[in-house]
Amino acid sequence: MAAITIFVGAYLLIASEKVHRTAVALGGAGLMLLLHITDGHGAFFSEETGVDWNVVFLLLGMMVIVSVLRRTGVFEYVAIWAAKRARGRPYRLMVMLVVLTAAASALLDNVTTVLLVAPVTFLVCERLALRVEPFLIAEVMASNIGGTATLVGDPPNIIIASRGGLSFNDFLVNLAPLVVLLMVVFCVLCRWLFRAHFHYDPELAAEIMELEEREAITDRRLLWQGLSVLALVVVAFVLHPVLHYEPSVVALLGAGLLVAATSVTTQQALDEVEWPTLVFFAGLFVMVGGLVETGVIADVSRAAADATEGRPAFATMLLLWASAGLSAIVDNIPYVATMSPIVSDLVQQQPGTDGHVLWWALALGADLGGNATAIGASANVVVLGIAARNGAPISFWYFTRYGLVVTVVTVALCVPYLWLRYL
Repeated sequence: MAAITIFVGAYLLIASEKVHRTAVALGGAGLMLLLHITDGHGAFFSEETGVDWNVVFLLLGMMVIVSVLRRTGVFEYVAIWAAKRARGRPYRLMVMLVVLTAAASALLDNVTTVLLVAPVTFLVCERLALRVEPFLIAEVMASNIGGTATLVGDPPNIIIASRGGLSFNDFLVNLAPLVVLLMVVFCVLCRWLFRAHFHYDPELAAEIMELEEREAITDRRLLWQGLSVLALVVVAFVLHPVLHYEPSVVALLGAGLLVAATSVTTQQALDEVEWPTLVFFAGLFVMVGGLVETGVIADVSRAAADATEGRPAFATMLLLWASAGLSAIVDNIPYVATMSPIVSDLVQQQPGTDGHVLWWALALGADLGGNATAIGASANVVVLGIAARNGAPISFWYFTRYGLVVTVVTVALCVPYLWLRYL
């Protein structure tokens, strides 16, 4: 009861956003240790109940790589290039930005991607006299959709991969084809959802065509070094079955190589690392470990197995829609951290079936469900913060009126995909 009380209380505080989620996670972890629900060994060294260091160090390595790339101006270059290719036409510009955001989110984490793309979106929309809010909402939704395609694209996927023993290629082969379809549908949806905001001004379009994107690049040598290391890291992710290096090891090696081989100092590379996010993950894992230690997760797993009665199709659809619904209410990171050990047990209890379909249902539901509301995914919260600081606040309900439509459509498209391919 103590473990459940601590976890539920922390969950409610995270959902309310009245206390910073890192403080909540650390407080919850501290209470778990204080009350001997778990101990030091269980919290920091146990594979079953401790901090998942593969997740923490994978995020750390990728954050360092992106921190270095950010100094080159490459993201600003891409945004200006997209605006010019769209010839200043609002809908074309939105399509270009959301496609680029989705593609970047598949290789980088979606929070980092929106942090880099959002400021440039303000610049372009200001020059074209367009409302920036629809563009920001479309971009963050595209980042959540695009991040679904790969292991490193969305933090919940990292947790799922670690718990389920899934590789970078597993995500790429099983989810990327569906994500491509979802992005096509999403681009069509944008034309309808934001149709009132696509006002074309020929004079302003001509001005933006005069911008020189090459001027955005501030350090060409560093750019080539950063892109080369990023390419090596992605190749190593893909070759995991051959190289047998964990993604966390690959990311750390890439980060170390980039810092050692470039003029960027260690301090500069680490300054932009999202340390609160990494600490949040650590605290969250300790709290979930407390639930495992006390048998709560095992009890929930047995109840879920009894409810599905060995019916993989029912279990898959229930997990997909339940994950989407719950991820709309609370951040999908703590939700997946809680559900992953339960799904792991369910996979083991379904002999003779492709149990991995449950992992894909969890990933799709959690990642796509995060689009439903302003607090459904970390990237959503980040973008709303950026918008507020730049004088274009986006209310919870303004975001949700679009997010609910996108979530229902995209999750519904997952149903035939999962059914026909796996069930």
